[in-house]
Amino acid sequence: MDITTLVQPALAAGAIIALLALLKLSNVVRYIPNNQVGIVEKLWSVRGSVADGFIALNGEAGFEPEVLRGGLHLFFPFMYRIHTSDLVTVGQGKIAYVFARDGAPLGASQVLGANDSEDNSDFQDARRFLMAGGQKGPQRKILREGTYAINTTQFAIITDERVYGHALSDQERIVLDAMQLTIAERWGFTPVILAADHDLVGIVTVHDGPSLPPGEIIAPEVGIALHDAATFHNNFQEPEKFLAAGGHRGRQLQVIVEGTWYINRLFATVENVPKTIIPVGNVGVVIFYTGPRMADVSGETYRHGELVSNGGRGVWKDPLLPGKYAFNTYAGKIEIIPTVNFILKWVRGEVGAMKLDENLSEISLITKDAFEPTLPLSVVMHIDYKKAPMIIQRFGDVKKLVEQTLDPMVSAFFKNVAQKMTLIELLQNRAAIQEESAAEMKVKFEGYSLELQEVLIGTPRAAPGDQTIENILIQLRMRQVAREQVETFQEQEKAAIQERTLNEAKATAAAQAALTQSLIQIRVNENEGAAALARAQKDAETRKVTAAAVGEQSRLEGQGEADRALAVGAANAQATKLAVDAYRGPEFRLAEQNFAKFAEALTRINQPLVPQFLMSGGQGQETGNSGLIPTAMLSSMFGRMMPEALEQLKREAPRSARQ
Repeated sequence: MDITTLVQPALAAGAIIALLALLKLSNVVRYIPNNQVGIVEKLWSVRGSVADGFIALNGEAGFEPEVLRGGLHLFFPFMYRIHTSDLVTVGQGKIAYVFARDGAPLGASQVLGANDSEDNSDFQDARRFLMAGGQKGPQRKILREGTYAINTTQFAIITDERVYGHALSDQERIVLDAMQLTIAERWGFTPVILAADHDLVGIVTVHDGPSLPPGEIIAPEVGIALHDAATFHNNFQEPEKFLAAGGHRGRQLQVIVEGTWYINRLFATVENVPKTIIPVGNVGVVIFYTGPRMADVSGETYRHGELVSNGGRGVWKDPLLPGKYAFNTYAGKIEIIPTVNFILKWVRGEVGAMKLDENLSEISLITKDAFEPTLPLSVVMHIDYKKAPMIIQRFGDVKKLVEQTLDPMVSAFFKNVAQKMTLIELLQNRAAIQEESAAEMKVKFEGYSLELQEVLIGTPRAAPGDQTIENILIQLRMRQVAREQVETFQEQEKAAIQERTLNEAKATAAAQAALTQSLIQIRVNENEGAAALARAQKDAETRKVTAAAVGEQSRLEGQGEADRALAVGAANAQATKLAVDAYRGPEFRLAEQNFAKFAEALTRINQPLVPQFLMSGGQGQETGNSGLIPTAMLSSMFGRMMPEALEQLKREAPRSARQ
């Protein structure tokens, strides 16, 4: 084979390779993939190098602001170097941050580059950005989801996955990596998401803009009017509108609530805090650290501080009612005040739900007889919700009220009571002490805007290791046991009596047949007695009627006899009168009658008229005077009787004459 035939193809191939190499070196033709952009670097120019800045805007040698998109591109040989860079991709639900390497310098107090116009906020047109006065450094505007053809020589794009940038120096790489770390620590590559079920509120701190005026700690709300498109920043998502509305850097009064918010974390950070929940049975008294200064509305009689209208700086006069509030806890404080009855326990180790009594313990007492018991105590109280702000203004919080005022006051009261009583009196008079303490302390509590409901006193206790009080209690228990035994014995006696009654009832039941027969016999006897009684009553009535008839007969007979005797008497009297007149004097008639009666009497007696025996004055001798004794006796008797009879006759004679 002729060597010439071999050399010619080789030369042609070499020429082609050399041509291709020349084309490659001269960058006359360059292909840009569709998933990348081409960054043009002008190697030389008749206009020289860039005098100011980093990007060649006027044809100078340097990086061109425009990028090349996918496809073939022709260039003047040996004048340009083409660098490729991936398209910037921001994932779904992600945020990317822009760092401008060229542009106007930031202001002295400026943290982020301004993007207050459409031109200086267009990061896909570097020339437009720079010509509109775009500033170098981190930008206020962020990139949302999507793919962007950005000149990464002018703009370094920071995402959570990587940093898009071209021709970065080691120092710039360090700065951008630190920036990425800062953003990641602030969870800045994702939007702020406040879920409805988490009950969180976002407290915003702005890191750019003018500083707060002296004396202010919270920036006021700005740009919250929805109808004002120029200033409504929609919860800090548009920094330029926030600043245009007069916003200040620092912690903001405005908070963000549930939703998804794309906020530049280099411009503003968000701290999630729980919402303020005021449970039912409580109110919230607001102590506000910011806001306008307002006039005092507490009144002239309240001298413990000032109350202001809601929204002003100070203690708000109207408390927050039960509910859920998106309250900025850095702008103020909410004191939860119970409005239901709650208990304060002076018992060590027993703490209520609100922990108001966690520092309270039993009250140490000294009794009249020198015992030193401790008294557990519980107080039930209530706070009027309208008076709650006054309590906070006066004491700061309810716990300070309890520890600094109520505890000393209650302790002193019961110490005074204990000093007047012995230990046994203290134990026995518990109810009276409780009633007295409730009445007196209720008045004192009202002076602190509190309403006392009840005072509950426990049993006095001894100090650990002290048995004296226990001994007293043992003695009291022994006395009580003795009393109970007495009552037990009495009850046993009653039981014995009842048992005897039961036994009698059992015996009665055993003899029930005989008792029944006897009861029947008793009834028979009762019936027979009733019949006899009835017969007797009939006989009595018969006798009564008979007696009445006999009596009437006797009366009539007596009346007739009396009439007859009266007539006889009258005739005798008349005869006697005539006889007296015949004897010419009553005394002669009387003497005649007496001798007649005497003679009649002598005829009726069985005694002899002449005595059988004669008694004389001498023994065995008879004197002449012995027979005169009966004569003397009779003469004396008749001598006494005659005058009386004559006098009686004189009295009766006139009556007989009248009859």
